[in-house]
Amino acid sequence: MSYGESYQDRGMVKWAGFYLSEHTDTLNDQMTREKNCPQQKMQMDIDEIGTILSETQRRNKEITIQIEERDSNGYYKPDTVGVIKGFDELGIFVGNTKIGYDEIRHVAFSNDLKWSDTKQFKI
Repeated sequence: MSYGESYQDRGMVKWAGFYLSEHTDTLNDQMTREKNCPQQKMQMDIDEIGTILSETQRRNKEITIQIEERDSNGYYKPDTVGVIKGFDELGIFVGNTKIGYDEIRHVAFSNDLKWSDTKQFKI
């Protein structure tokens, strides 16, 4: 029996130790970025959005709005949080930000969210 007949190749296992620290740092950074990016929320229909917006303005409560815009990596932008300052025929003003009615994906009262769902409490 020769050496070639008894040798068992370990396949890809033998390459597992060759990750460089730069590779693991990049993978960890990517995982952290994906974990901290806002998650896609349920698409609401126009009637639900209108009901919540009118109730919010009537009570002068703070709201959280996710818009239908994504960045170059396909992640949703952070939610817009604030009180409705005004509106016109094309959209609403939350603070100094104007949001078109057709841009709104999801809207909720901000005090209905758990504190852990908001991105302002990063650890």
